[in-house]
Amino acid sequence: QVQLVESGGGLVQAGGSLRLSCAASGGTFSHYAMCWFRKAPGKAREFVEAVGRNSFGTYYADSVKGRFTLSRDNAKNTVYLQMNSLKPAGTAVYYCAAGSSYYYPYNCQHWGQGTQVTVSS
Repeated sequence: QVQLVESGGGLVQAGGSLRLSCAASGGTFSHYAMCWFRKAPGKAREFVEAVGRNSFGTYYADSVKGRFTLSRDNAKNTVYLQMNSLKPAGTAVYYCAAGSSYYYPYNCQHWGQGTQVTVSS
C-alpha cells in the first residue's frame, strides 16, 4: 500500500508562495492518481487539486484556479503543489492523497499526515 509524506509547509505572508511536496513509497506511484486537499480550523475538508496517473486530467477548485499548480514527477515518486498569491484564507493543513481510479475524482483514499500552511495578512 502506498505511503505518503508531505513537506514544504510553513508560514508565509499574503501574496507569497510555497511549494508543497508529497513523496510516495510502498507502491507503484505511476499507477495512482494524486489529489491535494486542505482543512482549515473549524471548516470541512476541501478539495484543492487532482491529477491523473500520467499527468492527464488535472482538476482545480475554483478558489485556487490560476494561483496553484499541481505537477507530478513519476521518476521521483513525488507530486508537487506550487502555491502562488497565497491568501490568509489558504491557512490550513494540506494533505495529499493517492487514488486508484483511472477516472476523476480518482477515489483518493490513501492519505499522508498533512503539512501546515499559515498565511499571515
